[in-house]
Amino acid sequence: MHPSVTVRSASPGDYDAIIAVVDQWWGRPMTGALQRLFLDHFWPTSLIAETRTDDGRAVLAGFLVGFASQADAQTAYIHFVGVAPSERGTGLGRHLYQLFFDLTRADGRYVVHAVTGSANIASIGFHRALGFEAHGPIPDYDGPGADRVCFAITLE
Repeated sequence: MHPSVTVRSASPGDYDAIIAVVDQWWGRPMTGALQRLFLDHFWPTSLIAETRTDDGRAVLAGFLVGFASQADAQTAYIHFVGVAPSERGTGLGRHLYQLFFDLTRADGRYVVHAVTGSANIASIGFHRALGFEAHGPIPDYDGPGADRVCFAITLE
């Protein structure tokens, strides 16, 4: 991770900065996968990574949107993670996950889940490298033709 990157808790006001870059960072339309409600309701367990310009302006370097499961008191879920193309390969994504794992443990939870598209080879590799167990692809997981790979990791 670049030494000038700082990470803080998200706030509902961060939504506009995230949604402004998400399609560009993915190279395809992704805004539909991250509605405002996630930061309105799950900002305490979501993270923002920023760098500063020479004039002191904060620039989004990455983010993680995650939350505690309401159905399982032992589980948390990572919904959406993004790292600016200029920050990829620096360890920022791994750092965001580790910080979320810390939040999860502090809340008494020890299992974290995530889901990605079955064609997203980079995401699948990233999650496996972090120690997640992959299940799938599961056909039609998110509806007809929406195959997904589901991940789970048990935290130590």
